[in-house]
Amino acid sequence: MRCLLDTHALIWWMTNDPHLSRTARALIKDRDNISLVSTVSAWEIATKVRLGRLPAAADLIRDFVETLTRERIKILAVTAEHSIRAGLLPGPHKDPFDRMLIAQALAENIPIVSNDRALDGYGVKRLW
Repeated sequence: MRCLLDTHALIWWMTNDPHLSRTARALIKDRDNISLVSTVSAWEIATKVRLGRLPAAADLIRDFVETLTRERIKILAVTAEHSIRAGLLPGPHKDPFDRMLIAQALAENIPIVSNDRALDGYGVKRLW
């Protein structure tokens, strides 16, 4: 199964944080699954590191591609279709990073590994 990791799920996986659910941990660990991380997550992490809101992820963002490769996590690039879907998504959710992840999950027909219940109203399958 392919699944898209929300930014917090990626960070919690990389830091072995106990906030990551057992289900999420098992999905990422299972070699039969393909875990994906959006390029928008790289942007979100880099922005938060720069602003001092996520200092624990400084090492992750410094070696982002190499780290994901080592962890067998694939990168999902943002396409024009993803961008258009994100821009046209209805609803009150204003976080541009989340809107892109929703749009990518819908366009690619894959679930999102996330604890964010705000994603549920967009027709995306959320695993946690």
